[in-house]
Amino acid sequence: MPDGPKVSVEELVNDGFGPNPYFYALVCQVNTKIIGYSIYFYTYSTWEGRVVYIEDIYVQESYRGKGIGTAFIKHVAKIAVSKSCQRLELSVLNWNTASRKFYESLGGVDLTESEGWNKYRFSGNALLDLAKESA
Repeated sequence: MPDGPKVSVEELVNDGFGPNPYFYALVCQVNTKIIGYSIYFYTYSTWEGRVVYIEDIYVQESYRGKGIGTAFIKHVAKIAVSKSCQRLELSVLNWNTASRKFYESLGGVDLTESEGWNKYRFSGNALLDLAKESA
């Protein structure tokens, strides 16, 4: 896992706030200070149809435990239902037990444990190599 984001501010602005956004963002403010955010986007399941995926939920440590994370998830859930999405998905690192318990307390199901799903990623040279090969 990288030490921090590789995406530049310009890329974030273009990708999230341009004419064809790749993602949507929610923020939580106290006065004028942003103390949390959530990033989500739409994807598709050939089994169930429309899906919304939460890429990030972040709340500053001093504001955690005040319902902000729950509010983010509930807000995205309302958006998902309004867009006829069949499910809301997210990923969490296995060592992040606090977040795992939090998601489970809201009714989230750990698919690795319950259904044996494993998530794979192709990036860097693996992605470039795949793109070069003929189909």
